[in-house]
Amino acid sequence: MVGYDPEGRCVSTVEAAAAGSASGLVTRVLVSPLDVLKIRFQLQIEQLSSRNPAAKYHGILQAVQRIFREEGLTAFWKGHVPAQILSVGFGAVQFMAFESLTELMHNVTSFEARASFVHLVCGGLAACTASVAVHPVDTLRTRFAAQGEPKIYPNLRHAVVTMYQTEGPRTFYRGLTPTLVAIFPYAGLQFFFYNILQQFSKWVTPAEAKNGASIRNLVCGSCAGVVSKSLTYPLDVVKKRLQVGGFEHARAAFGQVRTYGGLLDCMRQIMREEGPGGFFKGLSPSLLKAAFSSGLIFFWYELFCGLLCALKSPESTKRKEG
Repeated sequence: MVGYDPEGRCVSTVEAAAAGSASGLVTRVLVSPLDVLKIRFQLQIEQLSSRNPAAKYHGILQAVQRIFREEGLTAFWKGHVPAQILSVGFGAVQFMAFESLTELMHNVTSFEARASFVHLVCGGLAACTASVAVHPVDTLRTRFAAQGEPKIYPNLRHAVVTMYQTEGPRTFYRGLTPTLVAIFPYAGLQFFFYNILQQFSKWVTPAEAKNGASIRNLVCGSCAGVVSKSLTYPLDVVKKRLQVGGFEHARAAFGQVRTYGGLLDCMRQIMREEGPGGFFKGLSPSLLKAAFSSGLIFFWYELFCGLLCALKSPESTKRKEG
C-alpha cells in the first residue's frame, strides 16, 4: 500500500496526505515521552553516567523518575502542540510527496514503482520536502521539550513572537542543514528497508495468512526505523544542539551549555569535549522511539489507506445506495 501501485491504485495523493496526517497524529501522542527523553539526553553536555556527579541525567529510568519528580507527568508531553503540528504536517507532506514521486518515477523512467531503489530515493526526497515545510515547528518543539522550570516560553504564541523579535526569522531554520543531510538517508533507508522487509515477509508467510497483515506492517516498520535511525543518529544530535542556539539561558538548570558557530563547529566541539560517544547521546530512547514511531506510522498509514479503499469499493457503494 505504501507507494504507487499501478495494479491496485485506490488512494489519491490527497487521500494519502490525509492518511499520513492521521497516522502522524496518533503516533505522536504515543511516543512523545520518548521524544522528550531523547532531546534531554542529546542536549546534555556532561556524560550520561551516574559516575559523573555533574550529570543531571544518567539513564532512561533515572531520567523518567527525575523529570516526573521535578516537573510532573505533563513534562513528558512538553512541546506537544508544536510536536503535533509537526507530525500532522510532516506526515501529510511526506506521504503525499512519496506517492507522487513513486508514480512519477514509474511513468517517466524505466524503474518500477515498487522497486526498493525507487523507495530509497523517493523516500529521501519526500522527507526533505516535508522537513523544509515543517522545520520552524520542529525548532519550536525542540525548545519546548528542552526548557525546564520556570518556563521561558509559557505558550506557543509567546515563543514565536519572542524568538522572532530577539533572534530574527532565521532562527526558525536553525539546524536545517544537518536535518536535510540526515533526513534523506534516514527516511530513504526507512522506506527502503520497509519495502524489502515487506517483500521478505510475504515470501515467508503463506498467501492465505491475511489476518497478520497489520502485525507484519508494524514489525516491518519498527525494524526499518531502528536500522535507519542507528545509521543516521549523529546528525540528529547535531541538529538538536543547533536548534537551541540562543536559548542557552533556559538550559542553565540542566548543566553546561555551549554556543556553536554552525554544523562543522558543532561537530568539532562535540568530538573534542565529549568524544565519539557524544554523537550517540540519547540513542537508547531514540531507538525505542524509532521502533515505536516508525512501526506505528506505517501501521496506521496502511490501516487508514485500507479503510479509504474499502469505503470506495463496489460493495461499500452498493450498501450506501441500498
